[in-house]
Amino acid sequence: MDKGGESVDIRSASKHYDAVRALDNVSLNVAPREFVSLLGPSGSGKTTLLGILGGFIPPSSGSIHFGDRDVTLLPPHKRDIGVVFQNYALFPHMSVGENVAFPLRARQLPKADWPDKVRAALAMVGLAGYESRGISQLSGGQRQRVALARAMIFEPRLILMDEPLSALDKQLREAMQIELRELHKRIGATIIYVTHDQREALTMSDRVAILKDGKLVQIDKPQRLHDHPADSFVASFIGEASLLPVRRADACSVVLGPAILRSTRPVPDGDELMLAVHSEKLLIDDGAGDAARNRLTGKVTDVVYQGESLRVFLQLADGTSLSLRQPSHYEAARRIPPLGGELTVTLHPEDTIVVPKARP
Repeated sequence: MDKGGESVDIRSASKHYDAVRALDNVSLNVAPREFVSLLGPSGSGKTTLLGILGGFIPPSSGSIHFGDRDVTLLPPHKRDIGVVFQNYALFPHMSVGENVAFPLRARQLPKADWPDKVRAALAMVGLAGYESRGISQLSGGQRQRVALARAMIFEPRLILMDEPLSALDKQLREAMQIELRELHKRIGATIIYVTHDQREALTMSDRVAILKDGKLVQIDKPQRLHDHPADSFVASFIGEASLLPVRRADACSVVLGPAILRSTRPVPDGDELMLAVHSEKLLIDDGAGDAARNRLTGKVTDVVYQGESLRVFLQLADGTSLSLRQPSHYEAARRIPPLGGELTVTLHPEDTIVVPKARP
């Protein structure tokens, strides 16, 4: 089924509903075969942008190009794209095979080719032999696979996905994330994927685009977004970070309460700076005396058991709070003092991330 992916060029796309700017001058290039996730809170514009790409929503201004084609004014059925919706959008009165074959019928492709194409599409999503099943006989995960097979059967070079895993339970959702990642490698199509789940975006994507209030805030590879956020909004949305107000001491250090924290990264200028402390980057001080590490001391205010890990909350002397994660096994847990006890944690200068405070 590998026909190669389609490049996508979004040029200054905007969508206004009277005074409301659902999408505000967004430009974005997606390379062939790339998997790009659109990530943001409700109302950030990600679903609007996907609707514009699919031809379901006309932009107020700007243009959309697939390869060398300007598709801005084309209706959905002329864009030659696969779409997977949040609610699957399957036809309950049709069998699995009939659902998967529907795009072939809509495109009036030779009927003799349908059975082979349906079998190949279902085999690709792990549903070989399900052609005659009814939709009501399938689990949520199986229905999602049928929706994927239907989107891929006519071998589109671009597939749009609108939160397709949000209705699944946590365990199945995480398993499907890995399956989708592997499926993307096999089919070679370009995928643009909408989600509000940052872990899902980090797991599957080549790049992640962060949207807020209709604007594109930052786009980068997952690890770059995590380790080099553009501002405090991105830092709060990617990973599990505590955001603490700090003051610039010099080009490579900041002041937090009585502590001076060093960073290997340039500290930005500005009066409103935030320290983004990822919980997994904090370590309990083992007393080894590593002078390179930054140290913070606070009182333990809560310890939350979360299965494989413990999340420990600390209140620092200036009243600000942060959290760290520790393995939940006995040796790690016994190093945590009781509630109200003092605990010193360390943060490596390479993990000391200082960002500008995001504008409201």
